[in-house]
Amino acid sequence: MSQEEFIMTNKDYSAKDITVLEGLEAVRKRPGMYIGSTDKYGLHHLVYEVVDNSVDEHMAGACSVISVTVHKDSSVTVQDDGRGMPVDLHPVYKRPAMEIIVTKLHAGGKFDNKSYAVSGGLHGVGISVVSALSKDMIVKVTKGGKVYAQSYAKGKPKADMEVIGKANANDHGTIVTFVPDDSIFSTVEFDYKTLAIRFRETCFLNAGLKIIFSDLRGDKERKEVFHYEGGLMEFVKWLNKTRTPIHQKPIYFKREDNGTVAEVAIQYSDSFNENIQGFVNTINTIEGGTHVAGLKSALTRVINDYGTKKGVLKKGQKLTGDDVREGITAVISLKMSDPQFEGQTKTKLGNGEIKGIVESMATSALSDFLEENPAVAKAIINKATSALRAREAAKKAKDLVRRKNALSVGSGLPGKLADCSSRKKELTELYIVEGDSAGGTAKGGRDREIQAILPLRGKILNVEKSNPARALSSEQISNMITAIGTGVGDSFDIGKLRYNKVIIMTDADVDGQHIKSLLLTMIYRYLPQLIEGGHIFVAVAPFFKIKKGMKEYYAYNDRELKAKLAELGGKCEISRFKGLGEMNDEQLWSTTMNPKTRRLKQVSIEDAVEADETFSLLMGDAVAPRRAFIEENADRAEVDL
Repeated sequence: MSQEEFIMTNKDYSAKDITVLEGLEAVRKRPGMYIGSTDKYGLHHLVYEVVDNSVDEHMAGACSVISVTVHKDSSVTVQDDGRGMPVDLHPVYKRPAMEIIVTKLHAGGKFDNKSYAVSGGLHGVGISVVSALSKDMIVKVTKGGKVYAQSYAKGKPKADMEVIGKANANDHGTIVTFVPDDSIFSTVEFDYKTLAIRFRETCFLNAGLKIIFSDLRGDKERKEVFHYEGGLMEFVKWLNKTRTPIHQKPIYFKREDNGTVAEVAIQYSDSFNENIQGFVNTINTIEGGTHVAGLKSALTRVINDYGTKKGVLKKGQKLTGDDVREGITAVISLKMSDPQFEGQTKTKLGNGEIKGIVESMATSALSDFLEENPAVAKAIINKATSALRAREAAKKAKDLVRRKNALSVGSGLPGKLADCSSRKKELTELYIVEGDSAGGTAKGGRDREIQAILPLRGKILNVEKSNPARALSSEQISNMITAIGTGVGDSFDIGKLRYNKVIIMTDADVDGQHIKSLLLTMIYRYLPQLIEGGHIFVAVAPFFKIKKGMKEYYAYNDRELKAKLAELGGKCEISRFKGLGEMNDEQLWSTTMNPKTRRLKQVSIEDAVEADETFSLLMGDAVAPRRAFIEENADRAEVDL
């Protein structure tokens, strides 16, 4: 089957292609089952579902431009120039197919692989779920010289579909406008940056697709156009914009095997970190899966074979996966007809056969590339062998951490760690505290049964600028890893985690924020599983103490201070905490450590691409992009994170 045949399995798209499986009521009763949550993440998921339908049209070869507009009332319009939803009568339900798609769960043209060879909206619940969770929705379809429209409220039609106008015979497309139901969602305020990141990724993954994103809220309209003819090659260069690549032109290949298309772009940099992003039918598989595993296996095999063949590797010498992936930035985008995702969040591909398929395709393509590009091949093999030497040095540091972790109590733990007494891990917390002074206060104010304290001595090493050998040899980093208990790298074992919550508690001043950034960078690079598992938190300490008479109150930022002063009225005494160490035991406990009254912010990786870029930008060597980032975001910074 040719590539053209693969993406255009059926140019006709009509009512007979729509399969219905079940009805809609459960969506409003348990929305989290369908969109993950009813907070801001679920809210944005509504937009993704509608846009993904238009992207499916692009992947079917029928759509080139998608316009997304957020209106002043937080309603959203998504318009595409695809084939337009079918409007003829469904052969079974005797209602317009558009109505069936919008009001019936599991109704769509994505179940028989005829209308769409591949699709991001694979559960087929997309637009029907959006309809069910919207106060109002209107769908307009242009096709066959006519414009059709139908309005809905909470998943039910307000009236029959009708023809509302004429159009040119060649005009076609779908316009969906929806208003999220504020009785379902905790917020109906869309975040511009969150949507922009998603649309940028989508266009990188679909070369030639254009998404025009407009936000009409506020005093000034914001608008961005995402369009990348270079596709994945532009994607990896964009990901590496804060790093120095060791070869300018990315490695790129696209191969097909029995209907599965793998597209890969790779560029190595002088970084010490690995950044491999996996996508399946434009869905970001944050947790990887069999496609990523196949690519990793191919990289290890091909680079080892090349190094041996060229005599770079000594007899018996072997590069590990970590060696060949040091400094790599790669994107693998898979297009396939029947992906099986682990969990409803679609974060990990589970199809067992895909690992072998991808490994075979990647092995062939990478072998050809290295033979045809000896200069790039030399740079990559030199990078890998340098990593091998550093790994041998780092092994001693890892072994030291591993040996310490083998002793879960007593002398195996860092000397300054004040451990808790409870052995019920689900109740325990480790506070990583800036400085001996604050550490002493925290030790005095804590709940000794469930709260452990590990004080740090000043700023830790910036791991973004250090190789693993140096990072893991650092006493402070080694002490933290030992206290946490899981080990790192190949020896990481989540079952050995000693505390359910790891809480970073630093001063709210500039130095404290810097230390917090260094700690988060270390955890993100060496212990990302703890973030993914929801174990990492940031403590929020108050900025101000307000005293009126004999009573004391606390404010965590300027906004709260003004509100509290307005509430109290009269003369108040205001003092500002310069550091945690200025508080006494009781103050620190009541404001920052008491589980009943404290404020904790859970650290999450909302978007792996954005997280990697931000850490590299803020903690790396590239000055100009960092300055631009700070200037762009300074007015949005919050002092209380």
